[in-house]
This record gives sequence, C-alpha cells and structure tokens, in this order.
Amino acid sequence: MTPAVLTGDLGRTFTAKPFGSKSHKPVTVTALSHVNLEIPPGELFGLLGPNGAGKTTLIRILSTLLLPSYGKAFVGGYDIETHPQKIRSLINMVSGGETSGYGMLTARESLWLFTQFYGIPYNEAFKRIDYLLKVVGLEDRANVKLHDLSTGMRQKVNFARGFLNNPSVLFLDEPTLGLDVHIARGVRTFIKEWMKEEEGRTILLTTHYLQEAEQLCDRVAIISDGKIIACDTPDGLKKLIPGRIRLELVIQPVNGRTPSWNDITGLNLIEEKEADNEILFRFLLNDEGIVHHIMNRLVNSEARILSLKKHEPDLEDVFVAITGKKLCDDETAEPPEIPEQ
Repeated sequence: MTPAVLTGDLGRTFTAKPFGSKSHKPVTVTALSHVNLEIPPGELFGLLGPNGAGKTTLIRILSTLLLPSYGKAFVGGYDIETHPQKIRSLINMVSGGETSGYGMLTARESLWLFTQFYGIPYNEAFKRIDYLLKVVGLEDRANVKLHDLSTGMRQKVNFARGFLNNPSVLFLDEPTLGLDVHIARGVRTFIKEWMKEEEGRTILLTTHYLQEAEQLCDRVAIISDGKIIACDTPDGLKKLIPGRIRLELVIQPVNGRTPSWNDITGLNLIEEKEADNEILFRFLLNDEGIVHHIMNRLVNSEARILSLKKHEPDLEDVFVAITGKKLCDDETAEPPEIPEQ
C-alpha cells in the first residue's frame, strides 16, 4: 500500500541574521533535521512539540508550499518536488490563526470562492458549503461579512474550507489555536467523524495541546529542535517511561500510628507532610499493583483514608523524560475542561 505521507532524511535550513545582533554575518538555522516518517492511508497522525520545533515547516513542505534543503518527501506516492500539482489535487491544509479570506466577502461567498479554486462543480459546491456551515455552526451567520465575524467564527470558516474538496490527505496545523473550549470540542468531534466516513482519509495534525494529541491521534511523533525523537501510539509512548505512576494519599492516623512504607518494593516516597492530624504522602510507583500493598498497610494501621488520587504518565511526562525539558508554560496550557470523547 502506498503511504499517504513518506519522508526520507528530510531537512530544511534557513539563513538569517541573528535577532538583536549588530553583526551583518548571517547564520544558518536548522528548522528540520533528517526527518523520517511513514503515515499509512487512514491514519490520524499527530506531531507534538513546542512552537519553533519544526511542525509548521514540515507541514509547509508536505503541502508543496516550501522546498526542502535536502532529503525526499512523497504525498500520495507523488514526489513533492517533481509532481506538486498532482499532490495539490489530493490535499488541503488548515492553519490555526490564519487569515480567513477577503473581509468584504460573506462566509458563504468566501467558501464558494475556494470551491472554484478547487474546481468543484457549481451545484455540488453549494451543497458542500451549506453542509460544512452547518457542521461548524455558522448556518445563521452564512451571509455575514468576514470582517464582521468574531475571531472564533473566522477560524470556523477556515476549518470548513479545509474540507471543501474532500481531500485524501488533510494537514491540520494547530487547528484549534485560539478557539474557545466549546468550539474546539466541536472541531475535534467533527475530525473524528470525518475520518470514519470514508476509508483511507488521512490527517496529519500538529499541536502542542497534549490532551488533543491523546484524544485524536492513532500515533504521535514528538518533535524537538527539528528532530523526531519518538514515534508511537499515545499508550506506547507512555510505556517509554515506566515507574512514573504518581499517587497522592491523604490519611488521618489512628492513635498516632503512622504506616511505614520502607519495605514495599517499587514504592518511592517523594513527599510526606503533616498538618492538623492529617498526613499527605506523595509516591512514585513502579507498578500499579503496588497500590494493593499500600491499601493493606493502611488497613493494618487502621488509618482513615481521606483522599487517594492516581496520575498516570501523560505525553508531557514523555516529552520531559526524553528531551530533558518541558514545553513552554504558555504552550502546555490546555483548552480548559477538555472532556473525554
């Protein structure tokens, strides 16, 4: 089966003057370094990393907007350098925060303009436009000019545009960036439903929202400083860091009897804090089965359990473990209250 996306030692460098430098000597900046990816048809593939990691550069190369400095890339079996027009007939791209079109046009007119760029027949074009406007909840704002729409509504128009030509391969570059939680939730729901409607549809999604990557993606590649440093299913990535299950326990001891944990193999006590006849324990567990031994110890000591919270490794833990650094604070902030779908 021909991969939907295939790259081999793909790289991109830029020449630029250092910011704030008085020197006129340009320097070489590496945006991508020897990226090797293979995405089969029908996969929702995620690229997770901070701003500046190379996500957008990769999307631009694969969507034929930017040439690589070295290496090869294929989309739908076509070489991006020798057959860009064939690729463009198969794909579409949506970028979060991009300009949505001409402000003087209405939402419906803007989408119609793009259907003509895509060569969609007149009658079919309006069927798709009306359907997608309903999907993104803009059917009652269809005849409002773009410059009179809110930022979130304009992003909805952008999102609808990406699906107009029913692409085989869709590139979504931070599609929920700047959207409020309600709109972002609807976008994620539609993405999953769209993937199920037709076999072989493929999405490459870039994001720095950790929960978004976990909820949507079949596989996730972690990118840092232009390099792919890990690639697997979300659960597979979490298994790269065993022993990172965190447990927070608050108890009320009876008759001053405090449990001892020293002899429980695989249990690492990282914090103990006592206040108002309550004791807080924070543990790292090598194995979830250790919880059973903790509970037995509490029963034997007759301690009263006030709260017990378990936190399993997430993709942020994976990123920190394999890169030695965290995603920037403003980037790790999730859209508030993202529920499980």
